[in-house]
Amino acid sequence: MPRSPIRRPPPDLDLSAHLRSVESLPEVLTSQSLFANDQPLEIEVGSGKGLFLTNASSATPKHNFLGIEIQSKCAEHAAGRLAKAKLANAIMVSGNAEPLFAERVPVESLAAVHVYFPDPWWKKKHRKRRVLNETSIVNYATAIAPGGRLHFWTDVLDYFEDTVEMIAELAPHLGVPIPEEEIEAEHDLDYRTHFERRSRKHHIPVYRVRYEKQ
Repeated sequence: MPRSPIRRPPPDLDLSAHLRSVESLPEVLTSQSLFANDQPLEIEVGSGKGLFLTNASSATPKHNFLGIEIQSKCAEHAAGRLAKAKLANAIMVSGNAEPLFAERVPVESLAAVHVYFPDPWWKKKHRKRRVLNETSIVNYATAIAPGGRLHFWTDVLDYFEDTVEMIAELAPHLGVPIPEEEIEAEHDLDYRTHFERRSRKHHIPVYRVRYEKQ
């Protein structure tokens, strides 16, 4: 299934409040250091075109959202969405999430981590590149506060089963996997991500789960 091209934001759109490089980030990533307030902070790993980040930050104005996307064009596109919507509680970062979680996210500081439709890296020798791997699962579990959530959705059954098994082994304090129900879309943008819209349009099963840290 071909993907639609990623459009760059209009050149006259100011992205300065919504797009950050890794180099420009503070040493410690908190709501205070990023947004100058104490609202709960949620991080999305692999924000793609930014549909979830835009909708979630608009629907939950009393939470802050940090999106991390390794593809610079996608990060810029997502930041453009946030800028157009004038959302002050969301920022996009262009870069790799793994070292940020390992080095800059404080222990038990996050209200939620969101991972939706990550690249499955089909070849076995490339599995270590998956967003959800042995290292990242431990880092996410460490960063999530008690009562906080890990959301994971994928349309790849193998990835889903492997991840659920790894979480049970490496991070049992995240609790048991809780299935998340599919929400009926009322219009063409009423999806959590563009990949969800694509999967549902082509009748591809989506496996949805969340964990609530004990």
